[in-house]
Amino acid sequence: MLVTTDFLRIPAAMALIAGLIILWRPQLLNYVVAIYLVSSGLLGLIH
Repeated sequence: MLVTTDFLRIPAAMALIAGLIILWRPQLLNYVVAIYLVSSGLLGLIH
């Protein structure tokens, strides 16, 4: 059960970091969203 809880925190942390990067550098919006989607998709396939 601990692994599942830790796994659920990864996308939340990624979303927080992505949001901060977008606030800091709005020009990077496309890249940040693309990296977030690819990484969350890979995490979903691995889990």
